[in-house]
Amino acid sequence: MTGVLGAIADDFTGATDVAIAFRRGGQRTLLFFGVPPETEVLPPHDVIVIALKSRAIPVADAVSSSLDALRWLRNRQTEQIYFKYCSTFDSTPRGNIGPVLDALSRALPHRGVVMTPSSPEHGRTQYQGHLFVGETLLAESPMRDHPATPMTDSQLPRLLRAQTDTPVALITHDVVRRGETAVREAVDGKTGYVLVDALTEDDLRLLGRVVVDSPLVAGAAGLAAGLAAARASATSLVTEARMPTGPAAVLSGSCSARTLEQVAVMTRLGRPAYRLDPVATPDPDTLAAGALVWYDSLTDVGAPLVYSSSSPSDLKRTQEELGVARSAGILEKATGLIAIGLAERGVGRLVAAGGETSGAIVTALGVRGGVIGAEAAPGVPWIHPLGDGHPALLLKSGNFGDPDLLATASGS
Repeated sequence: MTGVLGAIADDFTGATDVAIAFRRGGQRTLLFFGVPPETEVLPPHDVIVIALKSRAIPVADAVSSSLDALRWLRNRQTEQIYFKYCSTFDSTPRGNIGPVLDALSRALPHRGVVMTPSSPEHGRTQYQGHLFVGETLLAESPMRDHPATPMTDSQLPRLLRAQTDTPVALITHDVVRRGETAVREAVDGKTGYVLVDALTEDDLRLLGRVVVDSPLVAGAAGLAAGLAAARASATSLVTEARMPTGPAAVLSGSCSARTLEQVAVMTRLGRPAYRLDPVATPDPDTLAAGALVWYDSLTDVGAPLVYSSSSPSDLKRTQEELGVARSAGILEKATGLIAIGLAERGVGRLVAAGGETSGAIVTALGVRGGVIGAEAAPGVPWIHPLGDGHPALLLKSGNFGDPDLLATASGS
């Protein structure tokens, strides 16, 4: 299949992850935040990724926004749709992966929808239907204590069956080891959703060849990379990715264990750091104004960090004091206002840690989309926004990157 592929991602950082997987595989890739207007003029492309904020919203809203994205993509003559969900499958039993798949499946012709959340470069693998984070079962990893989507079950068919009445099948790794023909025969005999074990990049490249002509595919960035390899052709004209320049700042809201490590590295290096405390200052305008006054007082000592990232115990206290929705709303609005203020002050590179933080920044700045550029870490690309006046953006999922990523990405 050599036509245009359309990808629908359930959050902003996941969208950047899947976009770089396609770009790395030789595909000219565009990324849009939300469904673009019908009048959007597109530069040359092989893949269009639409980033939604549908992972944790009510099911009906997630389905509606996903179908809106699908309609826009089909109006652009896309021949294949990729539904991108998180490599830790972070969705509650009443969550959105199953219902969104059901809606997309009804709109597209298909037999079995092949999928896997496996993404070995991020330490995520599927074996015997169980999802592993490194060598640890998902339910025994830090994702067990995730504040919004605690993952207490590692068995993927069981997780997905709780969300859908569509049949869910499993193809285990012993079949994958037998090769492409064996996997094709196994897939051809299945309907509904087909979860396939994958432990290595070779496994994912094999699966990419199996699904290259499928109208609908689902999974994390690992399978997208395998599909990109299968789609690659001499007609793809990817140019060398450029790195952005200019003053930088880091905005961090993720409370994941990896982001907390990255924040700690920034502070150990002596980077200026300002903590957003919604309990002490529950008005988002005042909270943002204080951060910008602090920024204006800085001398040139390296890219600063503005963060609300906190330990699980501190996060729990904040949520008990303000409520989950109110505390999140305060921080998201404040973060957006800070991003606007930093852009107005000439910051040319913004590094964001966390999906909700990234969404708040993109929305506040009015960034509608961009061209995928160079990677600062696997699955974490720089985005060069379409139009003028916006800083380059690095939108990092909470769990991604080495401990020094925030520091190195915001360095000179």
